[in-house]
Amino acid sequence: MPTYAKRMQGLVAAYRAAGWPWPASTEQMASWAVRENKWLPPTAVLIKQCARDFADAMRQENLTDAQGRIVRAKYPATVDRNGERITLWDDVRTASRPFMVTHFAQRRQSVVADCRKMRFDLDSYNENRNPGAPIQMSFNFERDLEEGEMDQAA
Repeated sequence: MPTYAKRMQGLVAAYRAAGWPWPASTEQMASWAVRENKWLPPTAVLIKQCARDFADAMRQENLTDAQGRIVRAKYPATVDRNGERITLWDDVRTASRPFMVTHFAQRRQSVVADCRKMRFDLDSYNENRNPGAPIQMSFNFERDLEEGEMDQAA
C-alpha cells in the first residue's frame, strides 16, 4: 500500500497528465483534486476539524443569568479517563460542582500562564529593547474586576 506522500505524488502526476497549468500552486492542485473527487480528507482530519468547530461554537454560547450577567453557557474541563487526558464539555445549567471546580482551576492556571508569559515579554523588552523608562505593568487585577462589576451593574 502506498504511503500518503506517494499517493499525493501520484495526484500531482495525474494533475499534470490532465493538462492543467504547470508550474502550479498547491492551491491549484488541491482545487483540482477536490473538484475531481480525487482527494478527500482523512476521516481523522474531518473529526478533528468538526471537534474544533464544536468547541468554538460552545465557547461563544452565552446566556443571561438571574442577576442579568451575560455568562458562558458551556464549559470545558480536561480530565483523566481510562489513562487518557480528554476534554469534556458541560452546560452551566447541568454541570456538577466538581466539574466546575476543575474548569475554574484550569482556567485560572491558563490566566496565570498568560500573565507569566506577558511578564517575560515585558521584562525582556524593558531590558533589551526599551531605550526609555521601563514600561510598568501591574498584575493585580482587583481594581479591573471591581470596575468590570460596576460596568455590568450599569
